[in-house]
Amino acid sequence: MNNIHPTAIVNSKAKLGDNITIAPYAIIEEDVEIGNDCQIGPSVVIYNGARIGNRVKIKQSASVAHVPQDLKFENEPSYFYIGDDTVIHEFATLHRGTKETGFSRVGYRCLIMAYSHVAHDCIVGDNVILANGVQLAGHVQVDDWAILGGMCGIHQFCNVGKHVMMSVNSVAVKDVPPFVLCGRTPMKFEGLNVVGLRRRGFSNKDIETLKKAYDYIYNSGLNVSEGIARVESELSNNNYVKEIVSFVKSSKRGIIGK
Repeated sequence: MNNIHPTAIVNSKAKLGDNITIAPYAIIEEDVEIGNDCQIGPSVVIYNGARIGNRVKIKQSASVAHVPQDLKFENEPSYFYIGDDTVIHEFATLHRGTKETGFSRVGYRCLIMAYSHVAHDCIVGDNVILANGVQLAGHVQVDDWAILGGMCGIHQFCNVGKHVMMSVNSVAVKDVPPFVLCGRTPMKFEGLNVVGLRRRGFSNKDIETLKKAYDYIYNSGLNVSEGIARVESELSNNNYVKEIVSFVKSSKRGIIGK
């Protein structure tokens, strides 16, 4: 049974799961799907194209699946997906995709803190934390387990790798490779995210191997291409190293410097 406050405006065609709480003055449009056991806070607006999983909590005045801030957008159908067990805090703004991809997405078990912005065509992986005021521009991808500190900004089309830890007030204008600590403006490599990796069960051997890989890339005096070639020749039997190599080789904007 759902608990919908009488001041909430819920379109009769919206598809609602079971055991949903909808607080005062929330607005839910027609083309919306919400899973089971969700909590929708006061004055939240959920626009057409929202596809929300189970046990999602959306706090007061958040905006979900609003139209993109993109002059090329022509109101074509598109979507915003939110995975199970994610929490969206107050005044966060989440914009659906454009015709280029058709959707934006936040994954499972994410924490999107107050005033954060996820722009059109963004993909945020699972277990990601965006601290207060993080701003993702269009077409940004943030991979699983990344943590972005408060007020960080990510430039359009940049990718942030898995298990990255980004310091407060940082700005990325290039891709951020996986497993690293980084910060400053523009973003700089600061070392391996050792504490985060240990918390997530990485072995000491894997951590040491990853350190060696990034030493070749950043601390050896080699350029990035030469460093990656050295990593491939010596460390490519490690699956995590393979992720680094794949990330760097596929980067279109180049990776952050030191």
